[in-house]
Amino acid sequence: MANKENSCCKVDALVTVDGKGQIVLPKEIRDKANIKAGDKLAVISWESGDTSCCISLIKADNFIDKVKSMLGPMMKDLSGT
Repeated sequence: MANKENSCCKVDALVTVDGKGQIVLPKEIRDKANIKAGDKLAVISWESGDTSCCISLIKADNFIDKVKSMLGPMMKDLSGT
C-alpha cells in the first residue's frame, strides 16, 4: 500500500473531451484546488517522441512559484552562489 506522505499523484476524476475539445473539471476538484471561473491554468505536457504522453494543469498564479521552487536550487548549484 502506498504511503500517503510520499505520494505525489493520484487519479481524482476521469473527464471527457467534447466535440469542441473542452473538458469540465468536476466541482470537487475545482473546490479542492480553489479554481474559480475566470482563473487561468497553465497546460504542461510531457512528450514521448512526437506525442504528448501526459498533461498536467497548474493554476497560472502559482506557476511561477512552482517553477522557481523546482529550478531555483538547480540554478543556484549551476551559478555556484
